[in-house]
Amino acid sequence: MRFKFLVGLAVLWGCAGGDSREEMSSTAVFEGARLITGDGRVIEDAVFVVKDEIFAWVGSRSEAGEMLSGTSVDLSGSTVMPALVNAHFHLSSDRTERISQLQHMVYYGTVATISLGLDEGEVGLQMRKEELADAARSQSAGRGITSPEPGRTEVPYWITSEDEARAAVTELAAQNVDVVKIWVDSRGGSYDRLTPELYGAVIDEAHKNDLRVTAHVYSLEDAKGLLRAGIDMFAHGIRDTDVDDELIQLWTDRPHVVLVPNLPGPGVPSDLAWLSGTIGAAELGEMEENQVERPAAQEAFGIQARNLLRLHEAGITVAFGTDGSSPWAPHLELEDMVRTGMSAADVIVSATANSAALMEMEDIGTVEVGKKANFIVLDANPLDDITNTRQISAVYLDGQVVDRGAMASQLLGG
Repeated sequence: MRFKFLVGLAVLWGCAGGDSREEMSSTAVFEGARLITGDGRVIEDAVFVVKDEIFAWVGSRSEAGEMLSGTSVDLSGSTVMPALVNAHFHLSSDRTERISQLQHMVYYGTVATISLGLDEGEVGLQMRKEELADAARSQSAGRGITSPEPGRTEVPYWITSEDEARAAVTELAAQNVDVVKIWVDSRGGSYDRLTPELYGAVIDEAHKNDLRVTAHVYSLEDAKGLLRAGIDMFAHGIRDTDVDDELIQLWTDRPHVVLVPNLPGPGVPSDLAWLSGTIGAAELGEMEENQVERPAAQEAFGIQARNLLRLHEAGITVAFGTDGSSPWAPHLELEDMVRTGMSAADVIVSATANSAALMEMEDIGTVEVGKKANFIVLDANPLDDITNTRQISAVYLDGQVVDRGAMASQLLGG
């Protein structure tokens, strides 16, 4: 079911006691907030109009004029930003668990994601076209492609020849996957990684089928090879060493290639109290006990942080993803991206407009006329402190406020 409106807002909409779209007025005016649009702009004392799930007008109060007439929602003192888009995630292949994950993501302000390469069976592919109540939209890469990795997951295609590479892509194309995922990583020397001949065949066959390819990558050497082979996006940053001028030149010569950095943990303690809304006390306590200084993690983070900042400053398009399956992880990733030296404003663009564009979801990612009214209302300004994205007072999905209280109760087993 769609969660009920908060009573106060229900009254403003003229539908106290009701919880269906048909009972609600189709238009509402939101006014007074600081509006971060997602494309780099900020509008102080903003006004935006939502009509039939869509942003119908966006601007400042001084420009609003007759737009201020009618039912309004006062957001004075709040900051509004577009809902987040996670371009690297791993969803469960069990339908019930997958729905729960997608709903949990909405609680923390994410409205779209793509599951990259570990989707087993048909569930992930089938659910892309379903409209699920109070749940994020999802895309799927189906099964990814890698060299044989005995002892790890057996979901991906294991390939050892160019014929196998092309056959895997042909099967994925028939399933109409949203992107092809490859892994190019020896896992610390435990396996033979995909060779240039094999990943080159994957990329070539994918492009023949109008599919893009994203790469899990580890080394600078492999990143250069993938760029030469025509890769479309990276699902990780370079992790073995600092990038060099040759890599920068290769990448800037291919400006369409997008980086989803997916930073590792920074190795420093973090306050996790903000997770208490959906994480039980015992589990949260264990998580907090693990918040300790980790020098090795700090060193690994430093390499990727320097590489991300240098690529960003070189003009490379940076999108946003978290890997794993934690619905709250986007807020940690936002903090970590700012920790590298990127501005909060640029990080928010990466996590909204850039990720939506990467996933070719043209109807989300920014607060602008014609886009779906998916947005987050915050109690504090994330441009001042990126961790303020955790101070969520409301999440709106297609113009309707999500009852986060009811959702939290459900997630906690209440």
